[in-house]
Amino acid sequence: MIYTGIDIIEINRIEDVAQRYPKRFLEKVYTQGERIYSRGRAPQLASRFAAKEAMMKALGTGIRGVGWQEVEVVRKRGQAPEIVLHGRAKKRAERLGIIRTALSLSHSREYAVASVVAVTGRVEVDPPR
Repeated sequence: MIYTGIDIIEINRIEDVAQRYPKRFLEKVYTQGERIYSRGRAPQLASRFAAKEAMMKALGTGIRGVGWQEVEVVRKRGQAPEIVLHGRAKKRAERLGIIRTALSLSHSREYAVASVVAVTGRVEVDPPR
């Protein structure tokens, strides 16, 4: 079984909020590692924001059931970005049987987009007719 989530956001919205409330916004939404990686660059912040929302959608929780920092985007040198779950997000993924996630990030001048596919170890078979 798979779960999917997708999100798109205007980069200037993230840039505006980060400029108006830099400490509060950045520390509420992004982990320390994400802040270090992004170095305040709006496209990187926006794509990670979209990734968090996409993962929350795949988990079926939306932003109310999981904290922003419980969904973390990490990127090891020379590798694709990955999702690491913490706290309630990790527990929710375990309840759903999620064993692997795939993340795709992209951005243009105006928009950032993220797509998440979460795969479970369960196989759902249609009942016989």
